[in-house]
Amino acid sequence: MTPAYASMASVGVIGPSVIVIAVLAGLYAGTRRRLARASAELAERERELLAEQARADERTRLAAEMRDVVTHRLNLMVLHAGALRMAARDDGVRQAAEELRTAGCQSLAELRDLVGVLRSGRAARIPDVLPDRLSRLVADSAATGLEITLTEHGDADTISPAVRRTMYRVVQESLTNVHKHAPGALTEITIHCGPSSVRAVIRNTRPPAAPGLVLTAGSGSGLLGLRGRVEMVGGTLTAGPTDDGGFEVDAVLPAFVPT
Repeated sequence: MTPAYASMASVGVIGPSVIVIAVLAGLYAGTRRRLARASAELAERERELLAEQARADERTRLAAEMRDVVTHRLNLMVLHAGALRMAARDDGVRQAAEELRTAGCQSLAELRDLVGVLRSGRAARIPDVLPDRLSRLVADSAATGLEITLTEHGDADTISPAVRRTMYRVVQESLTNVHKHAPGALTEITIHCGPSSVRAVIRNTRPPAAPGLVLTAGSGSGLLGLRGRVEMVGGTLTAGPTDDGGFEVDAVLPAFVPT
């Protein structure tokens, strides 16, 4: 073999080898970059999960502290109501004390159930709110002296349970606000249950002037959370003062959403 021919043969072998090596090197570098990027993303995700876990642990700790405080207060309320019922001579006072004691016991039971669900971490089946519970809710507020009327149109049995629960919470939160910010005001609740939509309007008049009456200012977070709950089922909620100095909450919901 002549030197020139050997040199050409070497070039013919080395050339493809260099190309293969270059391609492999490029693939290796690209793979390393992708692995490095994936590793960085994984590390960032782990940091986010750790931070979220720390926040969840802190929320759990604060919830436990709040539960202890609320449970203590409710127990005191139940005990004082029971003592008042035993000591009172007036039948009306005894009945009111018994109603207060019963409400406190129910609240304690609901609080225990809620804490149990939060501790177990399992999804719980939310019980349906039957139509008659709305009447009982209104009756409970009327028993405190609030002048209140409930007018219902249509059949509440035809709407889906999720909508029924949301409507109940709208009325419940609105009555809570009336008790806090407008005690003694005339309150009107109107429910319209149609084939495709449900509307709940809760309107109260200006509270009567009373010497020494101090109204709670409130932060508005209750209505904000209520609006989010209504929007979650595809509804809308508007709330604001009326021309006569009262307040109105107006919620419109679809008649059916998946449970």
